[in-house]
Amino acid sequence: MQNSAQTARTFSWDAIATVLLDMDGTLLDKHFDDYFWEVYIPEHYSLLHNITVEEAAMELLERYRSMENSLLWSDVEHWSRELGLDIPELKLRIDHLIAVHPHVTDFLDFCRTQGKRLHLVTNAHPRTLAIKLDKAGIGGWFDRLICADEVGFAKEQPQFWAKLQEMLCFDPARSLLADDTEKVLRTAERYGIGWLVHVARPSSRRPAVRSALYPSIDSFRELIDLAAAACGRTDRTTHAHGKETRL
Repeated sequence: MQNSAQTARTFSWDAIATVLLDMDGTLLDKHFDDYFWEVYIPEHYSLLHNITVEEAAMELLERYRSMENSLLWSDVEHWSRELGLDIPELKLRIDHLIAVHPHVTDFLDFCRTQGKRLHLVTNAHPRTLAIKLDKAGIGGWFDRLICADEVGFAKEQPQFWAKLQEMLCFDPARSLLADDTEKVLRTAERYGIGWLVHVARPSSRRPAVRSALYPSIDSFRELIDLAAAACGRTDRTTHAHGKETRL
């Protein structure tokens, strides 16, 4: 892998004991969230307040931004009160859009067979987590499911990682974090998480955006191949979409 200073390091699967995985955009297709907050909620909010959908979208965007990087950003109970809408109920109405990214379950299987401790760490509210896991069916792979609400801090906040370590008793230097948000990865890096992976294609409906700071993957197939390569089963370089990817 390469760290944020772009120092090359050989990918060493044996050096990783714990795998920490984000949910939205990393394991699950972020199209559900993008559509829900950017299209579906503005439509309902415009009807409630007798304004245009465009006016509703502009007002909501400002309100969303005011809560970025805090627990309230993903608190569905907060947004239900603030917007006068039943957010969990509306999520359930379009839960057919909740989808697992390709190769995610293959990677979860791989982690389990390799004896890694496997934890889901998400900013999602517990009610959102329950809705999504009920639809996606991936909860059974994890040793523990951690919501930021339980920790008391969002993943973008340094306190999150200190508290998470207390809760899970993992070695940061021997842990891998995969997330689609660079700010989360930067905060985790400062705390000492040893292996950081950026998910470049959180939504299936939008183009991939690769990180200049962290090694990026388009799918977890790349991590499986790289881990296999590190174990000597394949070459150390894997090809994804015609381009070499080296961690």
